[in-house]
Amino acid sequence: MLDTLNKHFQNSFAISKMRSALVQNAFYLGYFVMALPAGMLARRFGYKGGLMIGLSVIMLGAFWFIPATQIGTYWAFLTGLFILAVGFTCMETIANPYATILGPPEAGAARINLAQSCNGIGWMLGPALAGSFILSSTGEVNKSNDTLYLPYLLLGFGAAAMLVVIGFSEVPDLQAETEEEAAAAGAIPRPSLWRRWHFTGAVVAQFCYVAAQTGIFSYFINFLATEAPALDAAWAARLPKHMVGLKDGGHYFTDRGAATLLSVGAFGLFLLGRLGGSLALRVFQPHRMLALYSGLNAVLMICVVMHFGWLSVGALLLSFFYMSISYPTIFALGIHGLGEQTKRASSFLVMAILGGAIMPLFMGWLADRGGMRAGFLMPMGLFALIAAYGAAWPKLERVIQK
Repeated sequence: MLDTLNKHFQNSFAISKMRSALVQNAFYLGYFVMALPAGMLARRFGYKGGLMIGLSVIMLGAFWFIPATQIGTYWAFLTGLFILAVGFTCMETIANPYATILGPPEAGAARINLAQSCNGIGWMLGPALAGSFILSSTGEVNKSNDTLYLPYLLLGFGAAAMLVVIGFSEVPDLQAETEEEAAAAGAIPRPSLWRRWHFTGAVVAQFCYVAAQTGIFSYFINFLATEAPALDAAWAARLPKHMVGLKDGGHYFTDRGAATLLSVGAFGLFLLGRLGGSLALRVFQPHRMLALYSGLNAVLMICVVMHFGWLSVGALLLSFFYMSISYPTIFALGIHGLGEQTKRASSFLVMAILGGAIMPLFMGWLADRGGMRAGFLMPMGLFALIAAYGAAWPKLERVIQK
């Protein structure tokens, strides 16, 4: 639901694109602050305890939106997003490495992609759910925050239900094979994490990816509102009425229509990419797929920046498909072969989500000064760096810094 808030707060608080990016800044700053403590919680209370703590904090953050709506300030809503992020950090730090060790190590990247396909379902439902409460279905924008707490109320009840399910479930505190081997051998000290180049490279790549992903997700609605050409009258007539409005004598997507396209079209492709990727990663090497997909996304961003009309809109939509495998695949490549250091490494990889707090501000700054298309120069460069990491991963994995 996060990505609908940028456009809504631009309307309800009359703020710039750069300042609206504080939505992502507050959320991903929570990841940065909580990542290392979440790893400590995982080591102290195990996987099950850490998950239950995370769900409890998510409930607190979700229900905070009720008083935040009464307070009515931008900072009150940002506080709720920060608390939510703290809870989600516990979940990310624990669930991702857990998925990689629930079976054969060589299929770890495929398993984590399959598990994170559930995120794709959430991303499809989120913009449609939030958009139905807060975004306008006409040419007139919605400037009210009165109903903003409602979708988060549903999120809070969902977290409560999950807390009960996990509380009564058996969640074994599994260890990777290399962890068990190290323990059997007397826990022979391993090289520092920061001397494992494939891990340090993964931290940088994850920072870049979350920055690029967050920027694209956050400004998708803005791009359609300012850069998409007018719809053909025949096509406009076929779309649901809430998706199309009249502006300057032409048919254009409404804010809710753009959110619907984000939900069904863009995140539908994202989910398809995750599901297809989880199968493809059982056949193709993860680092090669990461390099290929990220390289293609850099090319697609060039199409977006060059303003080719509907071709640019199509390129932006297609980028969601090629982004799909990046986060879990970088995660799996980064913790590969780290053994007893896996939980600590997971904390740093989650901390790299800080990219989503910093870079969208820069993207908003570019958009405020050079137009929305100029903002997409930021993800273009970052995808090129991620592609370089994927191509170089085999060499990085073999080298341990002395």
